[in-house]
Amino acid sequence: MSSKKYILALDQGTTSSRTIVFDHDGHVAAVAQKEFRQIYPKPGWVEHDPMEIWSSQSSTAAEAISRADLTTDVIAAVGVTNQRETTIVWDKDSGRPVYNAIVWQDRRTADYCRKLKEEGLEEMVTEKTGLRLDPYFSGTKIRWILENVDGARQKAEDGKLLFGTVDSWLIWQFTGRKVHVTDVTNASRTLLYNLEKDDWDDDMLKLFNIPRSMLPEIKSCSEVYGTVERNLYPGGAPIAGIAGDQHAALFGQACFSPGMAKNTYGTGCFLLMNMGEKPVRSKNNLLTTVAWRIGDKTEYALEGSVFIGGAVVQWIRDELQLVRTAQELDWLASIVDDAGGMYLVPAFAGLGAPHWDPYARGAALGITRGTNRSHICRAALESIAFQSADLISAMEKDSGLKLKELRVDGGASRSDPLLQFQADLLQCSVLRPKCIETTALGAAYLAGLAVGFWESREDISKYWEKDRTYEPKRGAEAMEPLRKGWDKALQRAKNWEEASDEAES
Repeated sequence: MSSKKYILALDQGTTSSRTIVFDHDGHVAAVAQKEFRQIYPKPGWVEHDPMEIWSSQSSTAAEAISRADLTTDVIAAVGVTNQRETTIVWDKDSGRPVYNAIVWQDRRTADYCRKLKEEGLEEMVTEKTGLRLDPYFSGTKIRWILENVDGARQKAEDGKLLFGTVDSWLIWQFTGRKVHVTDVTNASRTLLYNLEKDDWDDDMLKLFNIPRSMLPEIKSCSEVYGTVERNLYPGGAPIAGIAGDQHAALFGQACFSPGMAKNTYGTGCFLLMNMGEKPVRSKNNLLTTVAWRIGDKTEYALEGSVFIGGAVVQWIRDELQLVRTAQELDWLASIVDDAGGMYLVPAFAGLGAPHWDPYARGAALGITRGTNRSHICRAALESIAFQSADLISAMEKDSGLKLKELRVDGGASRSDPLLQFQADLLQCSVLRPKCIETTALGAAYLAGLAVGFWESREDISKYWEKDRTYEPKRGAEAMEPLRKGWDKALQRAKNWEEASDEAES
């Protein structure tokens, strides 16, 4: 048993729940992970069972503490990070969800968003929230539940329903159903939060017809919100940090100065650039979002979101069954010099930034008789890098800054051919840290700062260690024809699905 103190990070992701125990040097003491079901009721619909999210997260918390051979009294604090925008509505009294969690990738409200755009409302929405009218965000998902689940609208009006993104749901459960909060990063992804006023926006609530009584209280990213219920693990520990997964990763990568950027290659790819204390409005279809708030100081970021990043590797493994593992895909991709003129556009859930096309669908183009398994694997990895490069081009235009280096993390950042191609495309250094668990690490840092486990950001910056740097091996002139080919392929994939004449209610 240990007398040292540790931080426990709950990392609730799109396909699995994980718990990681970190020591004071930011090193991993133990990890536990559990996958859960992905539910696809209709094409373009993606759901999770909120009870499975809760049971998988609570069981990994107990397992990680056990694996590290620790007692709960050495857990100094708990940090929470989560898949963002995923929407849960539950009954305040019974604690039961009224419907499955509607996942961030879900496109069921695409026609409703299109209708609002046609009514000329997008400019007002962007001005208030920094976001776009897109099914990605939580607001239209909450409205869908209230309009389509029997009795939900009346219960909401009666003050009997609660809404939360996954962080709120977990904290409500871990605190014995006592604390209903969210942090400013998750709030800023709902379409309901006003960036300037730093509060829920009455006009947005009215637009989507959502009662304010459903909403959690908005808190900073680093403060004590409550304590874990005694009969759960780690019982009695303060919950002291919350950030949506991408904000947590930006913090975990120690991107504390304006102009520093990170890209997380997870299920999707999420590129964030620290913009300092003033929200920069994008002119290139990116999102303005809160980076974090610590104390009374809020900092902002520009963000670009790719809906299908590492998930294209899972698709090739699980649906096409061309490979057994991600490592095999990597190897196959590395034994060919290029994709043989093939482009794979993985718009399985539409296209995110900077295109914002919920009607796009996946496409494979440039296939010839000579195209083989290696080329398909190579094209899949390249599609991740192309989509990320599109985001960075938009970000450089918005910020007026030329990216000097890109810090990377997430599961797919283990892929050497992917990161080398990314460096070639961007013509800049790509840096992978020793600890690629930066999402969980960011949540741990935020929790630790709140309870004095770490003193300051300067203290934290010392722990960031580089594993490998990828420098460009091919010049910009060699990459230009590839970028042009990608742009051509993108155009073919866009607007593939027909918008239905009647918007979903």
